[in-house]
Amino acid sequence: MTDIDDLVQRVAIRAASGSTDLPAPVGDTQIAEAEAQLGFALHPLLARLYREVADGGFGPDYRLLPLLGPGSSVAGEYLTRREASVGVEHPEWPEGVVPILTWGCAMYAGVDCLSEHGQVLLFEPNPYSGGSWAPCWFLDSASLAAWLETWLAGTGWFEEDTFDGDDLVEPRPWEQAAHRVSSGA
Repeated sequence: MTDIDDLVQRVAIRAASGSTDLPAPVGDTQIAEAEAQLGFALHPLLARLYREVADGGFGPDYRLLPLLGPGSSVAGEYLTRREASVGVEHPEWPEGVVPILTWGCAMYAGVDCLSEHGQVLLFEPNPYSGGSWAPCWFLDSASLAAWLETWLAGTGWFEEDTFDGDDLVEPRPWEQAAHRVSSGA
């Protein structure tokens, strides 16, 4: 079991050491505003990261998006993707999954705010060939805490040096994808 207070502290130290222009953390007002826009609560650990570490700008590779604001943000990307999924035969984006960073090439890491542990999902649109978007969703980590631990340890699939590792755990198909993208939840 991960001590969340210790994890947040280690993430903050790594974030500060990796950036000279780290954005300031957000306050409770911004968290409440984001949750009002989203229509649900952020996963508690995700909210703590934005409240105690920074408003994005840290994390693996392309780094976490800001929570709110002009341009690409957690709330903005979620609302855009959900709007495009409403009333269509094959919705792309499930309710409650907030994009937290882009991997480039239209790929996103997202946190499932409706799951107890905040599982981290990978949206990779390249398998899409018409019909359901379910094959484009992968489980990257069973929890946001575990995902952060892989980043801190440098052992995530997204780390350049881990491609040769025997113990590399790659994202696997998200078993709930078909239900979640079709039901809107």
